[in-house]
This record gives sequence, structure tokens and C-alpha cells, in this order.
Amino acid sequence: MLKIAVLVSGGGSNLQTIIDKIADGYLNCEIVKVIASRSNIYALERAKNHGIASEIISPKKFKSIEGFTKAMVLAVKESGAELIITAGYLTILGEEFAQAFKNRIINVHPSLIPDFCGKGFYGLKVHEEVLKAGVKTTGATVHFVDEGIDTGAIIMQKSVVVMDDDTPETLQKRVMDEAESVILPKVIKLFEENKI
Repeated sequence: MLKIAVLVSGGGSNLQTIIDKIADGYLNCEIVKVIASRSNIYALERAKNHGIASEIISPKKFKSIEGFTKAMVLAVKESGAELIITAGYLTILGEEFAQAFKNRIINVHPSLIPDFCGKGFYGLKVHEEVLKAGVKTTGATVHFVDEGIDTGAIIMQKSVVVMDDDTPETLQKRVMDEAESVILPKVIKLFEENKI
């Protein structure tokens, strides 16, 4: 059984997708730890409701990115996780983290990389920029995390049509429902079956 750690910063909708796919038997995994970058987020409630161990490691509590990164590496190693998923995780991790778990960290990004990604592209900002650019197609990407921001090897993508009456909020929800929640479990299953 594949052991997973999920890193979160917000509502935890992708965390819930993983929980549901484990519950319905699609994934043969166990979420051994949820690590949050801040307190008072709904993702922590989701973890608690499903009896999943969680921990808050806030970068604000450390004097340096190095100190924060060391704490994150230690927490993940102690959890025994074999795969780390950054799902709506809005904190940049230091190089040491990417190196410690090379090809074992995956991220879900709400656009078709290489478009609308990199520094500053997260949350609603991505969808605002998609609408501003006037593109007709967007989507989501699951990729490996490396030392850069959204620069790791792409594993899977799924496109979503941009509607004329979309707002950043409606587009965000559709990308989540039609792309993120579809490809994330597929990639985890491929990882679980050693097919990546």
C-alpha cells in the first residue's frame, strides 16, 4: 500500500478527492500525514474528519527558508510517506526538499503548463490571467516538483474549455471539477503501479 503525505494551504478539495478515491477502492493508498502551512484552514478539518494525522508547519515560525525546509523534510521522513502531493500548497519549499524526495513529489497546477505558471501564479490569480489573455482553453497539469516553480517534468494534463461568461471563480471550480480531480487520482494510481 502506497503511503502518501499531502501538503495543503487551503480548503483541501484535492485532499478530499484523494480521500474519496481511497474510500471507493480506486486507490490502494494510505494518507499517513497531512501537513499544513497555516492553521485555520478547512483542509485540516477534512483530515480530522477522516482520522488522518496532521501537523502545521508554518514558514513564518522559522528565521530562514533553510530552517523551514529542514523541518518539512524531517516531518515527511518521519511519516514514512513514499509519495508527497502538494495540493493547493502555496508555500515555496527549498531546494533541499526537492532533492530529498526527487521524483517523489507531485504538484497539481490549475493551468496547462507552460502557460500561466511560475512565480505569482497560484489560486484565483491563474484564472484571472487566463480570462485576461482571452484564451479559449485552459486546464490542469500534474507534474513532478523540482527546484524551480512549476518547472518539473509534466506527467499528465487535461484541458477545460473557457466559457464566454466565465468569472475567475466559475473557471476555478470547473478546472477543479473537470481536470484536477480527474488527473490527480490517475497519476497517483500510475505511481502506485510503478508506471511513471
